[in-house]
Amino acid sequence: MKQTSAIRSATGAAGAVFAACALLAAPTAGAQAWPTKAVRVIVPFGPGGGTDIQGRLLGQKFQQSMGQNFLVENRAGGGGTIGAELVARSPADGYTILFTTASLSVNTTLYAKRMKFDPINDLVPVSWISSVPLVLVAHPSVPVKNVKELIALAKRTGKLNAAHNGSGTTSHLSVEMLKQFSGVNVTPVPYGGGGPAMVSVLSGETDFSFATALAAQPFVKSGKVRALAVTTARRASVFPDLPTMKSLYPDFESDNWYAMFFPKGTPKEIVAKLNAEIIKALKLPDVDSFIRKEGGEPVGSTPEELAAYFKREVAKYAKVIKAGNIVGE
Repeated sequence: MKQTSAIRSATGAAGAVFAACALLAAPTAGAQAWPTKAVRVIVPFGPGGGTDIQGRLLGQKFQQSMGQNFLVENRAGGGGTIGAELVARSPADGYTILFTTASLSVNTTLYAKRMKFDPINDLVPVSWISSVPLVLVAHPSVPVKNVKELIALAKRTGKLNAAHNGSGTTSHLSVEMLKQFSGVNVTPVPYGGGGPAMVSVLSGETDFSFATALAAQPFVKSGKVRALAVTTARRASVFPDLPTMKSLYPDFESDNWYAMFFPKGTPKEIVAKLNAEIIKALKLPDVDSFIRKEGGEPVGSTPEELAAYFKREVAKYAKVIKAGNIVGE
């Protein structure tokens, strides 16, 4: 009887261990099978913009590769905070993705009192997708040929004004960086987006602006505006002859970057799988070509690289926002 009891005890213990192992293995097995149903890609801006179009293109590539639909949902509002919060509050099961821009790193400080989540701690970085430089452009009537001459003119006259895309945009913060790093006093003039801001420079209503490469490119080629520099850390392929602002001011770096995030707690296996799919998609000729036609550069990164970069971006813009006493609209 004692032997039988011992065998039963041992069998029961082994069964418990097996059950525990099965429970531990279950999430991993589920993650490896991901996705088994449609995945939502939340774009926190309206349809038709760069984020929306890139998100749909990448979703199409993911569907072709993994056999499940990746459906873009536009959840605009709050400068991108509404869609981002939706993702942060979603189940961490891999079926809700945030595809957003550099605005997320700005909003972390700009709307800190309004936001009900922490972008650094409540979202899991997956991969940096692409980077679109801003271009410092001036109306041809402004008698300057480079950034040094623009700074000198601004200091001499004190009358230059700069169009930007709206409070808290990277265009606006680039104007603030110029003021803070060079010590010039220029007047920032807000417009309701990149289009109206560019029109103001074209008409001579404003003197200069930091415009996206896509918006600036046709007018630079036609000579309707003069390009002076790009804001990315390295020279941009779309404007290879232009110097960087960083070459004059070491801390001057800004761009419109795009990246994907999951909710906090998403299994690492799912994060790794989507990361691999992103890197694969960015190497496809049509994806690479599209991003470059939009004035950008395909990037791709590890989740860890994006996490570190995002934290640096938050800290960088926080410093500029606080020094400039900038408030969200």
